[in-house]
Amino acid sequence: MNIQGQRDLQLLSALEQDSYVTQRSLATHMGVALGLTNLYLKRLAHKGYIKATTIPSHRIKYLLTPRGLAEKSKLTFQHMQYSLSYYREMRKRLKRELSKVSQAGGKRFVVYGTSELAELTYLTLREMNLMVVGFVSDTHSGTFLSHPSWPVEALTQRTFDAVLISDLTDAKTILAQLIQAGVPKTKIVTPELKK
Repeated sequence: MNIQGQRDLQLLSALEQDSYVTQRSLATHMGVALGLTNLYLKRLAHKGYIKATTIPSHRIKYLLTPRGLAEKSKLTFQHMQYSLSYYREMRKRLKRELSKVSQAGGKRFVVYGTSELAELTYLTLREMNLMVVGFVSDTHSGTFLSHPSWPVEALTQRTFDAVLISDLTDAKTILAQLIQAGVPKTKIVTPELKK
């Protein structure tokens, strides 16, 4: 699914949930400029996916047309296909990387991150009969998936065979942070982004 399709789906979903939503709140939600949001909405209206009507107090109400509902359904299906494909590909990559560590004798893993990818990592570790010692997170303390969650500094007090980075948005920074915390580079695993 391309960026345009993702933005269209995001806008159509937001408008379906709240037809009185403002362009400013849409822009904030999408993380784009207000003028760009206005252009996106005009494009959706031009394609016949939405209608905009003015209501008192200079407010606009957005209505999804039957054509817009059909487009939203199509985009939702495409997004689901993309997500499932991504999920399968990430599981393959995780298994490949975990198998390397497991074959070298590694059985106890710490997972860096508490995102959806961390959940997928946890499931893959369990499926491969590998042990999750805990999670590392700067924002999530206490427990995650019934396992302890620590700050990175606490790793020096833990026993593990490898730390698996499950936050790929800033893997280089996380790698540097782990090394600075005293984790040997040989014990840090990042699933490759390339096939």
